[in-house]
Amino acid sequence: MEAKLADAIPSGEGVWQYEPKWDGFRCLAFKAGDAVDIRAKSGKPLGRYFPELVELLRGLEAPEFVVDGEIVIELSGAYSFDALQMRLHPAESRVRKLAAETPARLVLFDMLADARGQILTEQPLSKRRTALAAFVRSSKHDDIELSPATFDPKEAEAWLKGAGHGNTDGVVAKRRDDPYISGERAMVKVKRMRTADCVVGGFRYLADRPEVGSLLLGLYDKESRLAHVGFTSTIANEDRGALTRRLEALREAPGFTGKAPGGPSRWSTERTGAWEPLRPDLVVEVRFDHVTGDRFRHGTKLLRWRPDKVPQQCTFDQLS
Repeated sequence: MEAKLADAIPSGEGVWQYEPKWDGFRCLAFKAGDAVDIRAKSGKPLGRYFPELVELLRGLEAPEFVVDGEIVIELSGAYSFDALQMRLHPAESRVRKLAAETPARLVLFDMLADARGQILTEQPLSKRRTALAAFVRSSKHDDIELSPATFDPKEAEAWLKGAGHGNTDGVVAKRRDDPYISGERAMVKVKRMRTADCVVGGFRYLADRPEVGSLLLGLYDKESRLAHVGFTSTIANEDRGALTRRLEALREAPGFTGKAPGGPSRWSTERTGAWEPLRPDLVVEVRFDHVTGDRFRHGTKLLRWRPDKVPQQCTFDQLS
């Protein structure tokens, strides 16, 4: 099941079950005898990156099952998305070293097949939840958790207020009488959206032509250094030519005086690592949903230019 994005938590007495949207890797976990497989929602295999979870599931008494949940890694009392990304490494020795040092856990929120092999996808969520709770209890393992759930929209609103800068990324609402509908956006997800004024410390060109593709965003830290915090690429095509000329006139090193943009990586959402530094004169207001390690997790949405803002006003205080 997939989720469609909404601006507000849906309500209706007896209709919805609300759950935290966890800040991890969504997965389906399968077991049939000694065979265990863990797959991302895209279908890509994840088992080689989380061998400790494969062994954990293989060791459970339940001979078979299919569960839906989230892979998380806890560091210093909070879930770390960076620690999950570190697992996406080609060397098995490196993956196993990380698995021993920072073991992953499963937070489960649905069940597609139970330990007797009974397919549950046509059952309503309320019955699947009961089966899942029994499965988690029978596992008797601290690294397999049942995701909290509530029928109270006020409690869900409280979860939403705490999302975006820690263990959760928002709230998911599911209809209690719905079956498990694979591949369809039958759930509703609501994220805590916030805004920040950021300095444009650099830009990247499009991969196929010499026009601006994305703006590189910065905030000033306590030492008055401009640190890179993310990017926005929501630039209208009709604006690219004039904006490119405006930015090229401001090219000046170093752009960022604190943390600077890195090069391309296996999980980078931007096409190239090359970037052009700018004199820190321009300020934009952007909308964002999640902060991890003093950076915007995802690309942000450009809302407007802020010529009324002094760049030095754009500090990390906005993210707290």
